[in-house]
Amino acid sequence: MKKLNLIVALLLTIAVAMPISTSFAAAKSTSKSAEILSEKININTATAQDLTAVPGIGPSKAEKIVSYRSEKGKFTAIEDLMGVKGIGEKSLNKLKKYLTL
Repeated sequence: MKKLNLIVALLLTIAVAMPISTSFAAAKSTSKSAEILSEKININTATAQDLTAVPGIGPSKAEKIVSYRSEKGKFTAIEDLMGVKGIGEKSLNKLKKYLTL
């Protein structure tokens, strides 16, 4: 009986602790998203590091965007990002709300 009570107590402790850590991670993620939503990133002036703040753009894709811009010149439309390898229509639709010229 003591073992059962101990197991139940342990399971309750784990169950209570899980939502707290999940909530903390979600709050941390949300604050970064809120920061991004408050100001759009200019794809013609942003550094690779600036671009990685956009959800869906990691370091590799950010470098590709900066390289493309260096080779081809400034973007004239957000849709020009589809010329960057790895950015298609689906990706572009997710990124648009975070970007400006």
